[in-house]
Amino acid sequence: MPYDYLFKYIIIGDTGVGKSCLLLQFTDKRFQPVHDLTIGVEFGARMVTIDDRPIKLQIWDTAGQESFRSITRSYYRGAAGALLVYDITRRETFNHLMSWLNDARQHGNPNMAVMVIGNKCDLSHRRAVSKEEGEKFAKDNRLLFLETSARTSENAEEVSDFHLPVTAFIITAAKILQNIKEGIFDVSDETSGIKIGYGRGQGITGARDGSPGQRGICCSQ
Repeated sequence: MPYDYLFKYIIIGDTGVGKSCLLLQFTDKRFQPVHDLTIGVEFGARMVTIDDRPIKLQIWDTAGQESFRSITRSYYRGAAGALLVYDITRRETFNHLMSWLNDARQHGNPNMAVMVIGNKCDLSHRRAVSKEEGEKFAKDNRLLFLETSARTSENAEEVSDFHLPVTAFIITAAKILQNIKEGIFDVSDETSGIKIGYGRGQGITGARDGSPGQRGICCSQ
């Protein structure tokens, strides 16, 4: 399918916070309660539409184990967006966010759009990290923030939209597109994590025209 842009994403965070489950919900619209630990890096992709522009998201799900940190760091370079995930029921995963963020900033694009994800909000009765703490961390570090649940997406009609993993990917992609329009990203730079697509020939001219499309956001397989 033709697309205007390809955005490269990475998903980072401690082991067991639900990174692979978030990716699976986004790409396959399903929840897998038992998931093998990611070894190295896994991959997924999906088309979305933002402001009437078809955009392909290429997502790299990284392993959270310390033994794989040197491998996963190589994927930071050339990523336009990152989801920084913690488990709201495990405080230690929240405490480790700064370490992951420092890695991303040291090894990744300085203009990378980063969203902090407080995952597993369906387990709020076991909450160890308040939503306010997550919001404050994101605000203090100039990041986007969302609480979500890969599990409750199975019954999307029963939850608010902000619970859906797809929302995190969409909001981050919209931020990247905005940065392109404002000239923050140089799409001709291969390390930007952005590639101009094929088939439509209507990328954002010079990455600065900011020409408005039809407002609205949607996804497609």
